[in-house]
Amino acid sequence: MGKLYVVPTPVGNLEDMTFRAVRVLKEADLILAEDTRTSSVLLRHYAIEGELLSHHKFNEHETVQRVVRRILGSDTVALVSDAGTPGISDPGFLLVRECLKNGIEVETLPGATAFVPALVSSGLPCERFCFEGFLPQKKGRQTRLDSLKDEVRSMVFYESPRRLLKTLSQLAETFGEDRQVSVAREISKVHEEHVRGTLKEVMAHFEQTEPLGEIVIVLVGKDIADNHTESEETPQDPMQMLMGTGKKKNKYK
Repeated sequence: MGKLYVVPTPVGNLEDMTFRAVRVLKEADLILAEDTRTSSVLLRHYAIEGELLSHHKFNEHETVQRVVRRILGSDTVALVSDAGTPGISDPGFLLVRECLKNGIEVETLPGATAFVPALVSSGLPCERFCFEGFLPQKKGRQTRLDSLKDEVRSMVFYESPRRLLKTLSQLAETFGEDRQVSVAREISKVHEEHVRGTLKEVMAHFEQTEPLGEIVIVLVGKDIADNHTESEETPQDPMQMLMGTGKKKNKYK
């Protein structure tokens, strides 16, 4: 019996590829790619040759069983997406599940993903967070946002540049325009940018500057936002602060 490797690929800079990921792809009998044209650029860069098969959300139900049979027949298969870690807002879950059902070993390599550097660089709390990925484009979109109104953890969303302003506007309507947010774009690329501030401030920036590239939005959770408001509205007595009884100024201001 073979094995399935889930292999992260760079979200921007090709140098983010790990030595182990290159080795696994070179040794694989079959490489599954979300877009063979995109993956071919990476494979040529690292002189990786081998069979390449298209595997994306529109055909994965058709290809999964074929791939499982090949692994059961002793082939080693590597799964990659266009960028980042397969399964994170990309195809991968269905194949992993079917492999596990058939007793096939699945090994996921650590590596690139867009939301981790965006979250860490945001300056917002990142010890606990929730990853929401892409919001529904139409049906269920507002319902999803409403369900997050009392979320105390930092929230991470993926978004396309053409829908960014609409999404920021909806976030402002749902959470308030003074909620702290960080928008990261073009992670690990030449024009990487992080825009931080209130939703109102960040919207104003992108109304003047057209957003381009892949987008990650990090929105602060409810408790930090409420504490931020309290610390602004409640004067702090110096003696209380010395005695440790006063309200602490929010460090995420």
